[in-house]
Amino acid sequence: MPSADRRLQPRREPRQVRAELTRERILAAAAHIFSEYGYAAGTTNRIAERARISIGSLYQYFPNKDAILAALLVRHIDRGTWTQADELDLSPGTLAATVRALVRDAIDNHSEDPQLLRIMIEEAPLSQELLDTVDRHGKQRVAQIRDLLARHPDVRVTDLDTAAELIVLTVEINTHKLMADPRPIPVERFERELANMVTRYLHGDRHTE
Repeated sequence: MPSADRRLQPRREPRQVRAELTRERILAAAAHIFSEYGYAAGTTNRIAERARISIGSLYQYFPNKDAILAALLVRHIDRGTWTQADELDLSPGTLAATVRALVRDAIDNHSEDPQLLRIMIEEAPLSQELLDTVDRHGKQRVAQIRDLLARHPDVRVTDLDTAAELIVLTVEINTHKLMADPRPIPVERFERELANMVTRYLHGDRHTE
């Protein structure tokens, strides 16, 4: 593994509940510090103080703040699973509502802290764990959307593999841009227009309200 990856690896993988709680306290504190002070001024000393642990204890878990930010981004991606997809009504006439639910889920997953999201996107260093997480999440999301398209009676596109890839890419990239932009368009307008665009694509030439 390249040395850059080793530099970003956590020093301790929690094996007990107490250790896991400490790691989560560090990540929660880091999220707050990075949002409040920015990444450059978000020092490990400030993170340790916020987490109410010694700087030595922090370094038992993470070698530097780059590794902490990378861990935050990995956690963010892992939490982005569409857990309510199996509960959707896929009866005829519900495609617009289905797509709207997909877009809304993406927005909800990125709306908690726009400042932190912007920092994670712009400054998080690449590690093998991060690359593997992005790849795994992307494949899971595409497979999930492809399965949904295959089961929905209103879908008219024939190349479901390409359609699923395009939809995931379109929704994810545009949602990231919206939530990380300091001057975004209104969320309600974004949700409506993006959902309508995707629905029209899946309907073929049919008109979408």
